[in-house]
This record gives sequence, C-alpha cells and structure tokens, in this order.
Amino acid sequence: MVRLRIASALACLTALVTPAAQAEPRAVIELFTSQGCSSCPAADKLLAEYARDPSMIALSLAVDYWDYLGWKDTLALHGHSTRQRAYAKARGDRQVYTPQMVIDGAVHALGNDKPAIESAIRRLKEQSAPLTLPVTLEQSGDKLTVTVPAAKDEKGQAEVWLCPLTRSTPVAIGRGENTGQTLTYTNVVRGWIKLGDWSGKAETFNVAIREIQAGNIDAAAVMVQSGVASAPKMVLGAAQLSLH
Repeated sequence: MVRLRIASALACLTALVTPAAQAEPRAVIELFTSQGCSSCPAADKLLAEYARDPSMIALSLAVDYWDYLGWKDTLALHGHSTRQRAYAKARGDRQVYTPQMVIDGAVHALGNDKPAIESAIRRLKEQSAPLTLPVTLEQSGDKLTVTVPAAKDEKGQAEVWLCPLTRSTPVAIGRGENTGQTLTYTNVVRGWIKLGDWSGKAETFNVAIREIQAGNIDAAAVMVQSGVASAPKMVLGAAQLSLH
C-alpha cells in the first residue's frame, strides 16, 4: 500500500510539471495560407507532415487578403497579413503570396515545394546558423515559463513572442476556390503575445495559462526573433509545447 501511495503521489507531481520543450529545433516554418486559395491545401498537408517531425516547429498563419474572393477565412488574423508583408519588406523582395513558407524568419519558398523548403533549411544552417539559442518552454501547474539563456556573442536587438496554438482544426469551406472541401489546419496561430525584449542577457518570462487558453487552444510556441515586429529577421531560438 505504501508503494502504491508513493507511486500515486509521483504520478500527480509529474502531471503538474511538463518537461521543457526541445531547445534546438531544426527549423521554424511559418506557412502563410488561406482557405480561399486553391493552391494552399497541398501546402497545408505538407505543414502537417512537418508538424509531426519533433525537430520542426511548423506554424500555420492564415491571412485575410483573399477574403474578397467570396469566402472569409475563419482562422485568419489581419496581423498575419501584416507580418507577411513585414517579412517581404525586410528581405527587400516584396514577395507576398499564398501558399508561402518562411523559414527561420529569413528566407521564403513556395509552400507546397518540399525540395525548395528543404534546400532553404540546409542553406540557412550552413550559412547563417539560425536557432542556436537554446530557448525552453515549460508548463508548471497553471503557468508557462519561458527561459532564454545569455548569448555567447553579440546578438543585437530581439523580441520574445508567445503564440497560442490550435493543434488541429477542420473547416468546411462553403464558398470560393475550395468550395465543398473540408480542410484540416495544423498548429494554427491564434494570437501573438510579446513577452519582452532580449538583448543578450539571460531572461525568464512567466505567463498564466488562463491568459492564453481560451476556446480550443491546446499548445503554444515561443520564438526569440531578431529585429522588431515591423521588420522581423532571423529566428534565434524557438520551442513548442502541448498544453495540459
């Protein structure tokens, strides 16, 4: 009986603390997609494939600029359209389209072109060394804790962002280019919460889960990104965690 009670106590303690998320992902991929884009379903499926890879952080960012075509995207945030344009301006190419995948905040590729995406990931690793900052994201009871270590060298200005996620949601499309289809979206970003700025010193941020877990939020991602929101640049570190 004593051993049973101890085992039960340990199980309860384990349930209260979720292990920190993997600190060094292979890549962070942001897919800019739209329910009103006939070319996007293939990219949405590819993103779901990447999301099953534990070394990847794959995020779906629905945009609203195709809503005029006859179907208002039910998951879109205008801020995603703004973020995509900010990326294009920061890169200097002004290329904004769907489906578009942005890799590590630095380069873009056609969202359904896996060879191009993999090539971009390899090229960034060889030339720019993104995601070298070992960020951790942990759930303990009713709060999330984000830990950002001190930099080994000068990193410049960066921002720390937390994204509440819906891991999977099906949507029946009633009008527009994808009429009649039921499409499933993966790791849907439902908002952006700026936790603070990071200038190279060790930082810890705490967020109450009640502040982000509304509706069907069941995961979260965090990224430390150089630049500012209006001119986002390389992602220095990121982590993702399922919520309990």
